[in-house]
Amino acid sequence: MDTIAVSRTKQEKWTTKQVQALFELPFMDLLYQAQQVHREHHHPHKVQLSSLLSIKTGGCPEDCKYCPQSARYNTDVERERLLAIQEVVKSAQAAKDNGASRFCMGAAWRGPKEHQLEDVMEMIRQVKAMGLETCVTLGMLKEGQAEKLKEAGLDYYNHNLDTSPEFYGEIITTRTYQDRLDTLERVRNAGIKVCCGGIVGLGESRAQRAGLLSQLANLNPPPESVPINQLVKVAGTPLAETEDLDEFEFIRTIAVARIIMPKSNVRLSAGREQMSDGTQALCFLAGANSIFYGEELLTTANPRVEADKNLMSRLDLIPNL
Repeated sequence: MDTIAVSRTKQEKWTTKQVQALFELPFMDLLYQAQQVHREHHHPHKVQLSSLLSIKTGGCPEDCKYCPQSARYNTDVERERLLAIQEVVKSAQAAKDNGASRFCMGAAWRGPKEHQLEDVMEMIRQVKAMGLETCVTLGMLKEGQAEKLKEAGLDYYNHNLDTSPEFYGEIITTRTYQDRLDTLERVRNAGIKVCCGGIVGLGESRAQRAGLLSQLANLNPPPESVPINQLVKVAGTPLAETEDLDEFEFIRTIAVARIIMPKSNVRLSAGREQMSDGTQALCFLAGANSIFYGEELLTTANPRVEADKNLMSRLDLIPNL
């Protein structure tokens, strides 16, 4: 069986070439190696459940070619105001009642203004008081803002790299790769855990997918949570007609992420709605141990939540509370 040594000292980094070599392993060998790494660092049957709520939708000034919330594209997403705190708390309670352990709040901003940050801080305080882990994604942070979020009780900050440095300019021009790294550094320096991943299926090559994963693995330390998103093609965005990524290539991406970031939670994120149960099962075998759960959830259970519960039951998976 082909295998690639995965031990690394603190001084060593993953090169894109090394990561690409993992991608090119025989599929079954890659999954076997990923499952071995997974079992060494995680409970083999536990899955962390996060619930996601958009607290401010639409009207974003950025030009991310995949995003229907960009004000630059003609999509069905309408610009909305920031949700009232009581609405957020109500959604968080519903998510907790359905088994989620982390509540993530996302706002379509380039970065929060100070008065917006104050509102989000109160949301964090109240959700945290419910016994849930808290996560927000608010765009780029300025000096001092991460510290305020930490003081409010924030556990995780999500800020994805999206893709490799080499392919980044094909997808986004309104902020640089270094802008993203700077925000991640501010989050880390404030003592907040990092949630950082990317999107695959943007039209990138396998080498560019390897470049994204090497960037993530070489963050010091690697992110505690690594969301792997599959492009959801939305009419009106520039990537609406992008060719579908092969499902086995997506599973390979999960396996490689698990091998090179052994201690991180690797999360199945956007695109899961289009995945078969079989594909998701192989992703869990490849080392995924976190999902976004009940994205449409407000105050009542919905079919998506019930479908997830059913799938986890059939696969003998349990929530990691």
